[in-house]
Amino acid sequence: MEYIRIGRVINTHGIKGELKIRSESDFDEERYAQGSTVYILYEGKYIPFVCDTYRVHKGFPLVSFKEHKDINLVEKYKGCPVFIDAADRDELEDGRHYVDDLIGMKVKDEEGRTIGEVKDVEETLGANLNLRIAREGQKDALVPYVPAFIRDVNDEENTIVIHVIEGLL
Repeated sequence: MEYIRIGRVINTHGIKGELKIRSESDFDEERYAQGSTVYILYEGKYIPFVCDTYRVHKGFPLVSFKEHKDINLVEKYKGCPVFIDAADRDELEDGRHYVDDLIGMKVKDEEGRTIGEVKDVEETLGANLNLRIAREGQKDALVPYVPAFIRDVNDEENTIVIHVIEGLL
């Protein structure tokens, strides 16, 4: 089974076993829908949890799991990453990409010159995503993942073409 990270448990909430999660997904309502399964990586093992309740409180998903309705049963999972089975992930419409699909793509400028490779995709505080591009012999570059800079994402060629302006790199 292939696992895809969708968040991290950052704390408990209340005494009835709810976990506060820092989300890395745009589909929280689907991921934590009642009856869906997520996996928490704990001590090197992916432990399956069946979601029971989901709600948002102060911008964070609060999730409880069947058979784990007590703070004492879930407290040990603070700090643990949360995953889904890759087979449970829906196909996206054309032009949209999952973050992990972008990692490893080659980055070129509009003239075809290689800039580097996407090392990570980082969130800013609600504004947009940034591509962290590893460049050979240079510091990493951060490029906002917005139409002004991202000209093309080619899945077949595993490349991203960016518009480079002065000071970007």
